[in-house]
Amino acid sequence: MKTPSPFECSMCYLKNATDLIGIDEDIYNILCHPKRIIEVNFPVQMDNGRIRLFKGFRVQHNDSRGPTKGGIRFFPKVDLDEVKALASWMTWKCTVVGIPYGGAKGGVVVNTKNLSEEELERISRAYIRSIRHYIGPHRDIPAPDMYTNSKIMGWMMDEYSALKGEYTPGVITGKPIEIGGSKGRSYATAMGGFIILEKAVKKMGLKPKKTCVAVQGFGNVGFNMARILHEHGYKVVAVSDSKGGIFSKQGLVPAKVFEYKKKTGSVIGFKGTKSVTNKELLALDVDILVPAAMENQILAENAGKIKAKLVVELANGPTTPKASAALFKKKVFVVPDILANAGGVTVSYFEWVQNHSNFYWSEKEVNEKLKQKMEAAFDEVYSIMKAYKSDMRTAAYILAVKRVSEAIQSRSEY
Repeated sequence: MKTPSPFECSMCYLKNATDLIGIDEDIYNILCHPKRIIEVNFPVQMDNGRIRLFKGFRVQHNDSRGPTKGGIRFFPKVDLDEVKALASWMTWKCTVVGIPYGGAKGGVVVNTKNLSEEELERISRAYIRSIRHYIGPHRDIPAPDMYTNSKIMGWMMDEYSALKGEYTPGVITGKPIEIGGSKGRSYATAMGGFIILEKAVKKMGLKPKKTCVAVQGFGNVGFNMARILHEHGYKVVAVSDSKGGIFSKQGLVPAKVFEYKKKTGSVIGFKGTKSVTNKELLALDVDILVPAAMENQILAENAGKIKAKLVVELANGPTTPKASAALFKKKVFVVPDILANAGGVTVSYFEWVQNHSNFYWSEKEVNEKLKQKMEAAFDEVYSIMKAYKSDMRTAAYILAVKRVSEAIQSRSEY
């Protein structure tokens, strides 16, 4: 059975929602196509003196509700289909949580594990030079994503500022705090997901101290989610990275696993645990499953093996449409990516606001504002789910599509 591409998945979810609410065909056609696709090839001098050509993308999906917003990933398998899907998901994500952005995404085809820090900096700056005419603090605002981080965002912001001839912190979010970053941003995606998870847990009547959780993915998002869960009394029994996973019936201390991973390069082999594959982790007998890795992990062929009562999608597009339908039929409560992982872009928005006002908030203020945004979004989506007798994913798309459609009509864009 052929697994649908990420963009095919995103279009399927969009179609499900628009069929239910009867969106105008012309607006639907607008929503199906990115507004702008930028593909660049840029040269970078490597440490050995050779010039190497790198391919990069930036896709701006829709800007009806404001400037576009979305991360930049550095990954060997980045392609246009994936970036288009991620850009469209960013549109829905921003809209669901009610922030005035549209969606965008960027990527560079590169394996960062094979680069020196100097090469990484040159690639980061060269990529920004290649797309500089298409981004800006009121046009398109990049941020970190897979295999990029605050240091890289700092280089990118600095490069753009140099090109503009003025300090422009609002062009990039996810920066180091010392140059305009926001407190709380480094773990915002996980914190937003945890806030959503807590809302779902209460709706389902689960008890944190009696609840077992498996987290697929142990990068920034997966580790911070596992850490926050552990700190709040949940039993994290399994985690995994790209090389494989570990399981302990007694529960793990995520901070200790993270230290072990930093030393060895993987969670595999952590003392007192049993090794599991990423596929096996998804099928563990746990109460909550948190996919926090890559797209297309829960498929039609393994959805029936999922034993968790609650799935909180911190990865983008981890579940294919057929798998999503199978989970709904099994009465698994799935909180979709466009709601569950919107904490990152929400705090990116807070960072952008702080940059423009040149007034910065405490970590407590940031987290309080994030909690308000995430809880309000959950309540709206849950209400729509009940009204339409749908799953949470379809409800989230209904909310987002209605808002974007109204913006398109209000601006007379067609």
